[in-house]
Amino acid sequence: MTGNRFNGRSDLEIGVGLRSKHIDHILSRKPDVSWFEIISENYMLGGGLALHHLDRILEQYRVVQHGVGLYVGSAEGVSRDHLMRIKDLVKRTGTPWVTDHLCWGSVDGTFSHDLLPLPYTWEAVDRSARNIRMIRDTLEVPFAVENVSSYAEFHDSEMTEWQFLTEVAERADCGILLDVNNIYVSSVNHGFDPMTYVENVPHERVAQIHIAGHARYERFIIDTHDHPVIDPVWKLYARAIELAGPTPTLLEWDARIPAFEEVHAEALKASRYWDHTAGRLAHAV
Repeated sequence: MTGNRFNGRSDLEIGVGLRSKHIDHILSRKPDVSWFEIISENYMLGGGLALHHLDRILEQYRVVQHGVGLYVGSAEGVSRDHLMRIKDLVKRTGTPWVTDHLCWGSVDGTFSHDLLPLPYTWEAVDRSARNIRMIRDTLEVPFAVENVSSYAEFHDSEMTEWQFLTEVAERADCGILLDVNNIYVSSVNHGFDPMTYVENVPHERVAQIHIAGHARYERFIIDTHDHPVIDPVWKLYARAIELAGPTPTLLEWDARIPAFEEVHAEALKASRYWDHTAGRLAHAV
């Protein structure tokens, strides 16, 4: 299948997040998985069992690096040391692209270890785009930013979240990791139409898609990655690939993790939307 200039770089289809609980199963059973996504920061080490396992996975599977610590929206800029350690890992994994979140998370050298939302201002657009261009040029592989889930909003925002994501991606000339579960979570928490979000991002820049489950509470929902994907999120996903074309898709499941077979089966539910989109595109031609 062909894709846009960001997702057309590989034939990766539906992947699963690589989690330590599943390593033994994967290495012994060798399941038929298109690709695995790793959290870069879990492997930025000088050695040890995690890297040993990663090297064995790389013998059999393609791996894509996903980060949680670059903080591309930080006013202090990106940590050069952190970035160079990611670059070292890029050389090891041969990842076709690198992703991280459009957020901030540190101030004065103190790290929150959280993905904090940015104010949607032109100042934040310029700062984030500048940081992303530096990251992209340093890593020398394509880079994509992910929209985060959020639980608070800034009063001084000057645009919607999807407008902000679009402006950053356009000015940085980077890809987008479109997390449709994050869109749904934020839409419930902040009262906007999630389909409007999906329909108004630059689809030609969607390099990857995340799907996941979440936890619902009385007044809000949280992006916990500990449940199957719900129907409204699948509907957002279906619309996203209808607009962007079949796009490398990753299921996240990070807490209360079930057996690998259950996680993989949940991920493969995305294939029915791929098949529908592929058939529609073929018919159009």
